[in-house]
Amino acid sequence: MMAFTGAVDALVTANLLSSTPLYRFETIGIDSSTVRCDLGFDISVSSQIRGFQVDDLDMIFICGGYRSPLKPNDQLFDLLRTADKKGLVLGGLWNGSLFLAWAGLMDGYECTLHPENRACLEETCPRVIPSTQAFVIDRNRVSCAGASSALNMMLATIKKHYGKNVVRGIEEVLTCDKISEESGRPILTATSDPMLPEKFKEVLQLMESNIEEPLGIDELANFVGLSRRQIERLFHRYADTTPSKYYLELRITRARRLLLQTNESVTSIAAACGFLTQPHLSRCYRDYFGISPTEARQARDREA
Repeated sequence: MMAFTGAVDALVTANLLSSTPLYRFETIGIDSSTVRCDLGFDISVSSQIRGFQVDDLDMIFICGGYRSPLKPNDQLFDLLRTADKKGLVLGGLWNGSLFLAWAGLMDGYECTLHPENRACLEETCPRVIPSTQAFVIDRNRVSCAGASSALNMMLATIKKHYGKNVVRGIEEVLTCDKISEESGRPILTATSDPMLPEKFKEVLQLMESNIEEPLGIDELANFVGLSRRQIERLFHRYADTTPSKYYLELRITRARRLLLQTNESVTSIAAACGFLTQPHLSRCYRDYFGISPTEARQARDREA
């Protein structure tokens, strides 16, 4: 269930960040209007496999789970083979890639799945290339091994479709605490890692406390007793960015929270986050998230 909701949440959040929806999704069951998830309760599905047409789809994901029955299904296999002939991306969540492999659609592809099912995959599908990675993207096949990796897999997929700015926005919304290298990384804070150098944490705290009236890099250096060059080195080593870029990201993400969580005007939010004018905020916001503040508000209102 966590793998399913993690993957879907990434798609829904991508739509929230766009002025027009980027994705739509359907849930497909075997032969009824509900599916028993592996936690033991029923979830609704929008369609059944029998008679389902894949012509309007770009991707199909098979969602498995620790307690999901591992039984071959001819209707499912026929649907997947039809999708493969039409060039769709095929994916597996948790042990979902096992069904793709049984349908003969993973031969020669690298894939991953939950460790509990790895032996079964190796024994029954010797032409598949099993991986121990959390998630794998091999051409038009994607797979993940568990719940956390389902989110990261989908973020990597969205990044290929719409770029890193959309993914950064999704990470910000979902406050991801573990982001793969493929998908980027969340903003570092003074409390992110107790092992960070104390002087570096002091700089981060000063930035977090001075959003409305940002401090200059030289001012920050004077406050903590370091040189400008020393601060730049700390940010390069521990945040893989420059102090100025980090400070801007900190302010722009604060602006995003205010845009989506309050009804304050864009002008007021610009002032509260240290931007001289509304157009300045709008330019930086679009550069970072890919849409304007007004478009972000409109997307929020559509989802309400």
